[in-house]
Amino acid sequence: MTERLVTVFGGAGFIGRHIVKRLAERGDRVRVAVRDPEKALYLKPMGDVGQIAIVQANARDDASVAAAVAGTDAVINLVGIIHQSGSQRFDAVHAEGAGRIATAAANAGVKRFLHVSALGADADSPAVYGRTKAAGEAAVRSAFPGATIFRPSALFGPEDDFINKFAVLARMSPVLPLIDGGKTRFQPVYVGDVAAAMTNALDDPSTAGEVYELGGPAEMNLKQIFELILHATNRQRLLVPVPSSLMLIEAAFLQLLPKPPLTRDQVRMLARDAVVSDGAKGLADLGVSPTTIESILPSYITRYRRTGQYGKAETA
Repeated sequence: MTERLVTVFGGAGFIGRHIVKRLAERGDRVRVAVRDPEKALYLKPMGDVGQIAIVQANARDDASVAAAVAGTDAVINLVGIIHQSGSQRFDAVHAEGAGRIATAAANAGVKRFLHVSALGADADSPAVYGRTKAAGEAAVRSAFPGATIFRPSALFGPEDDFINKFAVLARMSPVLPLIDGGKTRFQPVYVGDVAAAMTNALDDPSTAGEVYELGGPAEMNLKQIFELILHATNRQRLLVPVPSSLMLIEAAFLQLLPKPPLTRDQVRMLARDAVVSDGAKGLADLGVSPTTIESILPSYITRYRRTGQYGKAETA
């Protein structure tokens, strides 16, 4: 395989670290474009000397984005946020930023463009997150028609912000709220599978212009996910159905914290199903066999037991 130069925007994030590692293992040169290069230095040992370069780039700045894509063969956009803070707004990052990166890539003559969206992307979504993800897809497609778009369901893995979020809540509170009864359906997908799917797509020209919905091997509702977390952490907690209208009130106060455990927008997203559509292209089409959540979750969630991996079951 011919050596490529691949620019990865947001490469220091949750998905990014897995993709950078895979690209390096395949022999690609990787340019990681991030707002704060210091926070991405841990990626450099994943490749040979000089194989992984860290550059400063901000998805809200034309000049830095143009410099990051100059001379590259492929661009992967992973930039995203789960809650708004300061200048980091959903529309600026998910929509305007994605469009800016895609436009710069097209202008630079980049051959391939891969963009990560979400299964919750929907122009009519009640959540700003979902609406801006949909706007981002449209902006990318307009600027770079051959872009390959990926819509993962809830991601799980050691550094995730899904399972870990609820595990922290279970450690702190005797009660776990089941939004609208906990019936919302998800299809949790392993971050390593998403990284594998995306790097495989980069090697396959036929994936250009396609949309892939990435979900794990099984659908689970929120109640089942909570039960899985409690079992893995040896905890017993009361699962209480709570209307999303009441959770929105509580989240209004929680989102005022510096690192909010839950926001109103996240409540709206948690009340909507995030499963792969019938007939949609997915992991199998990219040569990836989905990993079960049961096989991965115990490897990183035992730290939430009372005494770590040796913790015994609690009675309350």
